[in-house]
Amino acid sequence: MSEIILEKICQETFIKTSPEKVYDTITSGDGWNAFFTSETEINPKLGGMITFRWKDWGPNFYTTSAGGPVLEAGRPHKFSFKWGIERPSVVTFELTGNYGGTVLKLTEEGYPNTSKGRANMLDCACGWGEAVTLLKFYLEHGIVYTPPEK
Repeated sequence: MSEIILEKICQETFIKTSPEKVYDTITSGDGWNAFFTSETEINPKLGGMITFRWKDWGPNFYTTSAGGPVLEAGRPHKFSFKWGIERPSVVTFELTGNYGGTVLKLTEEGYPNTSKGRANMLDCACGWGEAVTLLKFYLEHGIVYTPPEK
């Protein structure tokens, strides 16, 4: 059995706005907080830290945080960081101006090939799909995350 899962999480979408606007949103705590997190902090430069936070998120009202160092900050085309606790994975956003907007490609790799690693990878694959969709809705239509009422 391999120590690291060779496959990557891949999410891709088209967003009808410029790569600069997408980049500025995904490298800003306020940007993330508008559509997917709460109280996220980002120092969007090489070696800076990113800390995602969710408080009472979604219908299960979970509260958690995760983060790590920024690995690449190449406005407006690439943003990459490590995150995780036991064995950090690497998340990379690649932004390409095309079709009158931006093609966003997100990949995440580096999960351990263990039962827990595979479960975490599945959870994050779903979460990144939700995040990319919410980012598109936010940037194209101004729709912000509305938490459920307890």
